[in-house]
Amino acid sequence: MFWRVSMGIAAAQLRHRRRQTLVSTLGVALGVGFFVATSALMSGSEQDMVKRLLDNAPHITIKDEFREAAPQPVFIAFPEGAVTLTNTKPREYLRGIKNHGAMVEELSRQPGVIAEAALMGQAIIRYASKDASAGIAGIDPEKERFLTTIESDMREGSLMRLKTASQGIVIGQGMSIRLGLGMDDLATVVSPAGLVRRMKVVGIFRTGNLLLDEGQAYMLIKDAQVLLDKPFIANRIRIKITDPDAAEDYASQLESRWGYRTESWQEVNRDFLGLFIVRNIITYSIVGAIMAVAAFGIFNIISTVVMEKRRDIAILMSMGFRAGDIERIFLVQGVFVGLIGMFLGWGLGLILLQMLGTVEITVPGLMDTQKLPLEKGPFQFGVGGAFALISAVVAAWFPARKAAAVRPVDIIRGAT
Repeated sequence: MFWRVSMGIAAAQLRHRRRQTLVSTLGVALGVGFFVATSALMSGSEQDMVKRLLDNAPHITIKDEFREAAPQPVFIAFPEGAVTLTNTKPREYLRGIKNHGAMVEELSRQPGVIAEAALMGQAIIRYASKDASAGIAGIDPEKERFLTTIESDMREGSLMRLKTASQGIVIGQGMSIRLGLGMDDLATVVSPAGLVRRMKVVGIFRTGNLLLDEGQAYMLIKDAQVLLDKPFIANRIRIKITDPDAAEDYASQLESRWGYRTESWQEVNRDFLGLFIVRNIITYSIVGAIMAVAAFGIFNIISTVVMEKRRDIAILMSMGFRAGDIERIFLVQGVFVGLIGMFLGWGLGLILLQMLGTVEITVPGLMDTQKLPLEKGPFQFGVGGAFALISAVVAAWFPARKAAAVRPVDIIRGAT
């Protein structure tokens, strides 16, 4: 009985102050709508960038180096020498991962793991009196197509032609345009060691990343070993696993076992991923400020009603309404405004998402025009709606407590 009467009174008071109610409701709706849109945009762009990182590179890379430099023999021989040793000639080690074949074979036997030995280096690609510096990747084409998206990014030729063509090389479209290199043309490749090879272009790829498309080239690992004068050497073991989120822990286990520096994709991109946290804090703080303004609007309207209806409150309490019933009336008003604002905000959010979905942008460093990445999931709507309801209830609670504290005897007698 009291619940039905309380809701009727709450609705009547909100209708009586329509302008203030409308303003407060629109404030909540704007907060929810902008939260849905910005959260979908931030989350979508984050997922898109992480997907690009995961698709274009292995999850884990074992390098032919150690996380801490090995101590030189002279310092091992005289660890606590009283004389300072300077200008010592360090021992030079042959670069490369020892027993890389056995390591790759062992890793490949594990379920859900793809491993490939590779040789990375630098070279100059020359054609028609034009030079371009390129990163050389000596790979196994059979495994490379599972480690990166290079095969699906091919625009001409095929990555697998590296296995059948003699002295084949795959280059990016940016490098192809820059040097005027086309399919089946012969390019001159010069290594830092001074070795010169004539290599045939058997494929041209385009990833959309300007750095890769202009500065990366692929060849068979045996051809890279000859070009870079590193026979039977691999300086990278590239790994892909089923669960990318477990890459950091798995990399730590591999480094503990073999000693070589092992980097997960999270470690390589830690600074970049940290920017997402800062960006999200800034974005949600701004949207939270909008919701806070809307909450103050609810607080203002209910506080005004409490001040204007003190005598009515006293009469209701003298008729048998308890303090909890009075408090409930004003809390219901806050819930009404929060619910209506939430539903209107969801509608506004859907409209904003549709508008953002039609926007096309060109990101510096990327060659292709793309649409804004959006995550249209229930999370944004659920969190936005919950935030609206909580803000509305909290804003209504303070004036509701003040209304429940009214002493009807004092009001009826005219006391202040």
